[in-house]
Parts: sequence; structure tokens; C-alpha cells
Amino acid sequence: MQHFFMLSATINLYRNAYTGLNRRMWLLAVVMLINRSGTMVLPFMTLYCINIGYSIRQAGLVVAIYGIGSLVGAFLGGKISDRFGFYYTQFFALLCGGMLFITLGQMNTYFSICFCTFFLSMVNESFRPANATAIAHYSTVKNRTQSFSIVRLAINLGWGFGGALGGFLASINYKLLFWVDGFTNISAALLLLFLLPRVTLAEQQNRGTEKTKPLKAAPAYADKKFLYFIGLQVLFAFCFFQLFTTIPLYFKEGLHIDEFWIGVLMSINGIIIALFEMVIVFKLEGRSSYLRLMTIGTIIMAASFFILNLTFLQGFVIAAVSTLIITIGEMVAMPFMNSYYISRSTEGNRGQYAGYYTMAWSTAQVLGSTFGTVIAFAAGFNNLWWIIGGVCLLTAAGYSRLNRKIL
Repeated sequence: MQHFFMLSATINLYRNAYTGLNRRMWLLAVVMLINRSGTMVLPFMTLYCINIGYSIRQAGLVVAIYGIGSLVGAFLGGKISDRFGFYYTQFFALLCGGMLFITLGQMNTYFSICFCTFFLSMVNESFRPANATAIAHYSTVKNRTQSFSIVRLAINLGWGFGGALGGFLASINYKLLFWVDGFTNISAALLLLFLLPRVTLAEQQNRGTEKTKPLKAAPAYADKKFLYFIGLQVLFAFCFFQLFTTIPLYFKEGLHIDEFWIGVLMSINGIIIALFEMVIVFKLEGRSSYLRLMTIGTIIMAASFFILNLTFLQGFVIAAVSTLIITIGEMVAMPFMNSYYISRSTEGNRGQYAGYYTMAWSTAQVLGSTFGTVIAFAAGFNNLWWIIGGVCLLTAAGYSRLNRKIL
């Protein structure tokens, strides 16, 4: 009988965690699930470049160029979303991004790879500010974190599937990654067009749920507390992006794990998030401030990097434990980051806020991929993990300071 009540309580917990979301949020999540099921080029980009004969530094530069393009795309995506609306910004970013993924897979020279990577990332990443604006539009203040989390759940379900499939495809032929990523992007664009009702710019700017806020608000760059937060996001994402650049490389070169099992480890991250993040968000929402949760999550993430230096453990065990811990840190911190900056915006400037937020991640991608590989090459992976873990702790201290409003 006790087991029955425990099972019943668990079922109710999951049911409550998913209630309150409208149909459009679920449809948007489906679009993201399809899109992210093909997300396999970026986590394998470093290994791909090395596989076709380029050095670690050259591979890191390609990922850095992706970050530069995404920085430009994030800025443009935010501006375009506020100017023309999030609906068509999302559609064209997905459609054109899919075509560019396929094109990138056909490039053979280093210059052409770098050139195509820049334009791919610029187009592809312009999707993110528009998508964040769409989520905020479809949600309410009460269920905003939950709405961002259901989309993150879809992303991570797709990431779990795509990571495992990507590892399998990479073990056969790396070129297959680009075809699959391209077609899933295009499929997601068509699904968005046919499943989600069109939202005009006028409807976007005059949504009734938040009319208490003035439409013509101050620009995002005038919000000093937000800019301080953005600086911390650069540091957080600098560390987090190691998951897609130096960590897979370390798994391959340092721990001698092959591509298939690297894909499995990447998929574990997505599967755990898909299973537990919505419940964690439901339990934590309102229990503590967003910034305090970010502080705790970032400290947990620091531990995941320090663990990579426990060389007395078997390689796959170290990789699995580190992946598990960074996933826990991600679930505690990241769902509340979107809610924090959205809470400081209005319908009139939300694209700007989303654009700056995405630009912070893009900047970190440039810095993280560049300096991560440079440090690994010059000082070794062990020193890299100590440095990255230290940056995580510095970032956590910054979140704590911001939470106490000491600026």
C-alpha cells in the first residue's frame, strides 16, 4: 500500500508539473523537438575538423567563428523580431539554417568551412531571440518558467536522441551529420508554418496579459542590473560551452572514449533533463530567488569540471559522473535565467533583451571555444578543468552579489 501511495504521489507531481500550459506552447515544443533531434553538428564540430585533417587550434577556431556568427545573428534576430515579429523570424531562420547546414557539409577547404560556418551560425542563431520572444508571448507571468522549461525539455529530448544518433552517424561518416541537421531544421520550419497560428507584429506588441507595462520602454542597454547579469552570463556560458568543444575532445583524446560512447554521454545529458527538469522547476519555482538558484547551479557545475581531474577513476566513469553533475547544475540554474531577464522586459523591448541575452551566449561561445582549446593545447586538459571550475565559482559569487543588490 505504501508503494501505491508513493507511485500515486509521483504521478500527481509530474501531472502538476505539466499542467497550465496552453496549446500553442505544446505545439512550439513539438517544433523544437523535431528541430533539436537533428542537433548533432555543433557538438561534433571539433572532432569533425580534426577528422578531416585540421589541428586542434584550427578546429577551435571554426567553433569560435560559429560563435562570432551567432553573436551577429543574435543581435539581428532581436532587432528583426521586434521590427517584423517573432513568427516569421523563427520560420526563415529555421528554413535558411537548414539549407546552410547541408551546404556546410559539402565544403572541403578550410576557408570555405570557416566562411560557411559564419553565415550558418548567423542565420541559425537569429532564431533564438525570436523563439524566446514567442515563448514569453504564449505564456503568462505565472507559468513563464514552466513554459521555458517545456521548450527546454523538447530541446533536450531532441538533444538526447540527436546526440546518440550523431555519435552513431559520426562513426560511419561525419558528412551524414550535416544532412540530418539540415533536414530536421527544414522540417521544423514547415511544422511551425503549418501547426502554429500566425502572430502578426500588432498582435505581438499588444498582447493583453501585460498591458499594465508601457509598450515604449527604455532600451535594454539602459538597464544596468541587466547588463551586470549579461556579464555573468558570458562567464557562465564560457564554462558551459566546454561541453560542446573541449569536453568531447578530452573524452576522445584524454579518456580514450570513441565517438559512439561520446554520443551516448551527450544523450544522457538530454535524457536526464527531459525526465526531471520540469519537476525540479515545479518544486523550486517561488521557493527561492532566480539568482540564488543560479548561484547554486553554477557551484554544482564547477564540481563537474573538478571531477574530470580524478584520474584514479576509470575514464568512462569519470566522464559519466561529470556529465551527471553538470546536468544537475544545468537543471538548477538554466531554466530560471530566461525568466529573470524576461521579467525585466516588456512586449515592446523583449526582442532586445532576448537579443542581448543570446549575444552573451554567442560571445561566450567565441571565447570558450578559442581559449578552451588554446589552454588545453598549451597547458593540458587538467589545468583547463581547474581554470574552468574556478571561473564557475567566480560566476556564482557574481550571481550572489547581484542577488543581494550590491552593485
